[in-house]
Amino acid sequence: MKKEAIRLEEQRLNKRGEITQYPSFHERHRIFPEVFEDRRHRKILDVAAGVGIVGKRIKDHYEAEVLCNDISPTCLKLMQGLGLKTTSFDIDHEENRFPFPDKHFDAIVCLATIEHVIHIDHFLREIYRILCDRGYLYLSAPNYSGLFYLFRLLVSGKTFHDPMLDSERYEFYAHVRYFTYRSLREFVGSFGFIPDSVYLALPEDSSRYQLLKQESKLKAFVFRHAMKSIYKLSPRWAAEPVICFKKGSGVKGAALRKVII
Repeated sequence: MKKEAIRLEEQRLNKRGEITQYPSFHERHRIFPEVFEDRRHRKILDVAAGVGIVGKRIKDHYEAEVLCNDISPTCLKLMQGLGLKTTSFDIDHEENRFPFPDKHFDAIVCLATIEHVIHIDHFLREIYRILCDRGYLYLSAPNYSGLFYLFRLLVSGKTFHDPMLDSERYEFYAHVRYFTYRSLREFVGSFGFIPDSVYLALPEDSSRYQLLKQESKLKAFVFRHAMKSIYKLSPRWAAEPVICFKKGSGVKGAALRKVII
């Protein structure tokens, strides 16, 4: 990640509110560990785990060993305060190997991270190396073909992240990749991962959705069911679907199993 983005992230973390302060279409955290289904993971690595939202959910509701990585001192301190086991290594180095032996984890969680990575080929090769045979990678990135981003672009004519807004300055500096749902599937698949399932999270826990419910239960009901209808049409319209990739043999190009949560 670029240095100016790290500085902005530290500033943002120091001003942050509760961990539920995120948009209604970013419920990617809430659906863990439900997305693990019956896969019986035992060793899980959360890459760029942030403030530990996913790690805490896994720790509290799933029987497995979870290790959370980040390079931010603030993030590490917050995660340790939650009782999470942490490690700190740079995932975005041109040639350094991740500090784990081959085939060490049977599941890796990588949410809203790959769009920040400069040395992306090395990053994905290392993910592949430390993931065991037939292990699973749970990955998400902003889907810039999603309705939220496309509607805003068409209406305002501005970029996806406005550098003039304090609320979007971090994304403007930090994002170095711009994926769509399809391009993310194809790119990650080119490194030996087989897309298996896609998980689409409905609004439920986010503070913004809770405020909408307080304002009007009817509006919240309509909003939630409108999103569900869109997701039923295609994952390509979702703002940030979580794609589950499998390491190992499989049929490339096959239709993904779609799960709306």
